[in-house]
Amino acid sequence: MAMSIQHFSPIPHAIAYTGAQEVYGAKATINVWDPSIQVVNEFSLSQIWILSGSFDGSDLNSIEAGWQTDSYQATGCYNLLCSGFVQTNSRIAIGAAISPASSVSENQYDITILIWKDPKLGNWWMSFGDNTLVGYWPAELFKHLANHATMVEWGGEVVNTRANGEHTSTQMGSGHFVDDGFGKASYFRNLEIVGADNSLSSVHDMSTLAENTNCYNIKSSYNNLWGTYFYYGGPGNNPQCR
Repeated sequence: MAMSIQHFSPIPHAIAYTGAQEVYGAKATINVWDPSIQVVNEFSLSQIWILSGSFDGSDLNSIEAGWQTDSYQATGCYNLLCSGFVQTNSRIAIGAAISPASSVSENQYDITILIWKDPKLGNWWMSFGDNTLVGYWPAELFKHLANHATMVEWGGEVVNTRANGEHTSTQMGSGHFVDDGFGKASYFRNLEIVGADNSLSSVHDMSTLAENTNCYNIKSSYNNLWGTYFYYGGPGNNPQCR
C-alpha cells in the first residue's frame, strides 16, 4: 500500500493507520511505560491521532490523546494549556503522571482511551478507562473535523534533535523492539474505530509505518483476546541506528 502521510525526521514514528475513509472516532488500550529521554527538549509519546485535512501544509485538523513524557514543555501546547478542550470531570487529572507504569518482565499496565463524535451536537468526546467521560472538543474548533475524520493513527513518536551529531537515545514505548514481545515490548491492543452509526468495530484495514526500523519498529497482528493489536518502539541510538 502506498504511503500518503509525510512524516519527517527529526520526529520519528512507529504507527498503525487506517486508509482514507469516514471515521467518527477511535479506541485503543495503550501499554504505559516511562521511557528515558536523552535531552530536555525531546519527548516520547504514545497516543491516538484523529485526523482530517491536508498533510501537505498547515490545513490539518487533529485530535490527539495518550501519554507522553514531558507534556510538550518545549514543543508546543498540550493538555489544558491549549484553549478549546472542555473538561467535564474533575476526578481525571489531565497532564498528571500516570501511575503505575509497566516494568520489564514484571506487571504490565495499560490505559483505555475512546474518542468519538457526538452525532447530535458534533462535539468530539473523550472517555478514559471504563467509559469515564473526561470532556470534549467543541465542534466549532474544527473545519475538517466538523463532519468526520478521514484517518486514524495509533502509535509512538519521539523528537530526535541529534544533540551529539547522532540519532537520539530517547526511547519509544518501553525502549524494546517488537520481537522482545509481551512484558518487554510496548503494545496497543483492541484497536477499534467508530462508524457513522456510532458503533465500534475492530480495525481490519490497517497499515503500519516506521521510518527507520533499526531505531524504532512496529508489528501488527490479531487474536481473539486482543483483537487488532501491535507491538512498537525501540531504543533509538544503537550500532545500527546512528
